[in-house]
Amino acid sequence: MLKRNLKYTLPILLPLIVLLLPADSFALDGLTLVEQRVIAIFVMATLCWVLEPIPIYATSVLIIVLELLLISDNGLWFATNSAPEQQGQLLSQTAIMATFASPIIMLFLGGFFLALAATKYRLDINLARVLLRPFGYNPKYVMLGIMLITAVFSMFMSNTATTAMMLSILTPVLALFAAEDLGKVAFALSVPVAANIGGIATPIGTPPNAVALKYLVNENSISFAEWMSIGVPFVVVMLFIAWLLLIKLFPTSTQQIDLNIEGIFLKTPKAWLVYGTFLLTILLWLMGNLHGMSSYVVAMLPVAIFSIFNIINKEDLKNIPWDVLWLVSGGIALGLALDKTGLAAHVVDAIPFNNFHPLLLIVGASMLCLLMANFMSNTATANLLLPLVATLGASMHSLLPYGGQVVLILSVTFSASLGMSLPVSTPPNALAYASGHIETKQMAKIGIIIGIIGISVAFAMLFIMNKAHFIG
Repeated sequence: MLKRNLKYTLPILLPLIVLLLPADSFALDGLTLVEQRVIAIFVMATLCWVLEPIPIYATSVLIIVLELLLISDNGLWFATNSAPEQQGQLLSQTAIMATFASPIIMLFLGGFFLALAATKYRLDINLARVLLRPFGYNPKYVMLGIMLITAVFSMFMSNTATTAMMLSILTPVLALFAAEDLGKVAFALSVPVAANIGGIATPIGTPPNAVALKYLVNENSISFAEWMSIGVPFVVVMLFIAWLLLIKLFPTSTQQIDLNIEGIFLKTPKAWLVYGTFLLTILLWLMGNLHGMSSYVVAMLPVAIFSIFNIINKEDLKNIPWDVLWLVSGGIALGLALDKTGLAAHVVDAIPFNNFHPLLLIVGASMLCLLMANFMSNTATANLLLPLVATLGASMHSLLPYGGQVVLILSVTFSASLGMSLPVSTPPNALAYASGHIETKQMAKIGIIIGIIGISVAFAMLFIMNKAHFIG
């Protein structure tokens, strides 16, 4: 046990030791003391998110605390009293702390309130019951219906919560399959695959999307509706491809399935308020160009309404996944440090990217993101790569002037959500694997194929839209 702890702890302690060394104990040519400390924080975050000696959300908190202590304008006195030319650009403590209350965090909080209310008042179960009815009894069409409903829910709810709900609905159905029937594997895999893909469709669908929004600003900014105009077609195409793959790779011998979901829509005043708020919020997100409110402002409406009318009470607040919000805020803080200290620009400038074709850069960054997302949290992967990718995109302006940065950021963001080949890749994968109906090699087979096809589809769609001046 001690040996294992040392194996995981020592590589993380080393960057921390570097952080506390005097300025003249180590020096990297061309880098200020602040930039060197940011490198140490980045290395520490990478090791912590990959090896997970502490919870990944705790790593985010540690990032913010270290930035406040060691590279902020109100940090430890011995860490910030060097000569200005040696010290480098200190960050504002207000800017660092503001990452806990970033507009992106508020957007996700609004999404969590909607998901909590939908579950509490059984809106999710009842919608699943109604929407699955048209798909009949043929196993392949029932599975298509399950995938579509799972993807739609994952656009606005936690894909983990959606997976848990849909797997509970499927439990009695899976019991109907014979032990050797591969159709059981197809159904069990269809839920996490659809949940992972579905989250790509909206800015609140999955945390990597929220991280990407941090860098899609100014001339590259994308509204909620604009994101969906890109994400929804991609999700539709990928769901159809994933459905065909599941049917082909895991054929079933069962001829008919009766998916019986019991329940009725609640008709209490609070239930009607939940239904109305849910519909109103989505409509306002989709029609941002008409009313002028940003998606971040709209996200606060369900928070206010559900709190005022006690639809979400203090006990319900305990069920909000605060760890996800902290994880995203830590990534924002890391990106802030890389950007404002000038380190990201120095890293990009040090590599002759102008000698490479833009397509090669986008493919390389996306493949790296896909590979990393299969072995670690997709949010952590986005947190690590997107700050550098955004800076790289800005430097590509002369090579791919119209929408080049948007194409690069979205390609890498989509790739983060397509990493789903292992049980540890995403929480939906872990939940599906825990059901006992799936082997790792079966999940890896479908995950690898979908990942490769998904990146190809994303490239094709984004470049077509870029050429048509639809994005950028």
